[in-house]
Amino acid sequence: MAIPLVVGVDGSETSLDAVDWAADEAVLHGAPLHLLHAAADEQEAADVIGAASARAVKTAPALRLSSEISHKDAASALVEKGRNAFALVLGSRGLGDLADMLLGSISLAVAARADCPVVVVRGTSEHRAERFGSVVVGVEDGEGSSTAVDFALREAHVRRCRLMAVHAWSTPAGACTTPRAPSWFLEAHRRPPAQVLDDALRGSAERYRDVVVSRRLIEKPARPALLEASSTADLLVVGARRRLGHPGLQLGLINHAVLHHAPCPVAIVPRM
Repeated sequence: MAIPLVVGVDGSETSLDAVDWAADEAVLHGAPLHLLHAAADEQEAADVIGAASARAVKTAPALRLSSEISHKDAASALVEKGRNAFALVLGSRGLGDLADMLLGSISLAVAARADCPVVVVRGTSEHRAERFGSVVVGVEDGEGSSTAVDFALREAHVRRCRLMAVHAWSTPAGACTTPRAPSWFLEAHRRPPAQVLDDALRGSAERYRDVVVSRRLIEKPARPALLEASSTADLLVVGARRRLGHPGLQLGLINHAVLHHAPCPVAIVPRM
């Protein structure tokens, strides 16, 4: 049986946006779509699932679709379902006038606790309809970016679009650089930025030779660099470290920034 793509629904417009995105994604990957709603009221739950199912069928009529009502709290139900899922897809829920910026507590809790990739469907419907033909992946120095890069390349492959791999770095505070001593050279543990990208892409790019990959090296903090790059992207992919000795992911400042402010859907991919 194929591993499903799981989308959390709660009746809000943002969760229906997530259903639209997830239905398209399931078709691209040839995966079944599973709708999950957590509620105590059976009638209300049936109405929510019914509306979400109708939305999914309208988006992708041939989709293999299933649904489930859980009586657990929403975050726990989604995290549990994510243990056997291709990915979890969630809407970005906001508050008041900042609805386009702030992330809902359930989406944030799931992103921090899940064992599988989590996609938060951010951005306006106008941005998502633009179809920029680009997936962006953030690449960090050190080990661990390979799973995010592989996920991003697979997304670019099924979408038949280009991949932009972004590595950002900044000069240490108080450092003095010269043309003979570039900023990355000031820290002995750092590799040249171009090598960081080359090493991260080497293995996965061999498996997806049809994907056109561009490399972008940016000398600025990663948060503004990724937000800027995602302004013309269909999907932003970033990795997250697993917690030592505890289940779930350690969401750092960069993860929080893109989850709260990115103008396009964001995929958080657990590191191996």
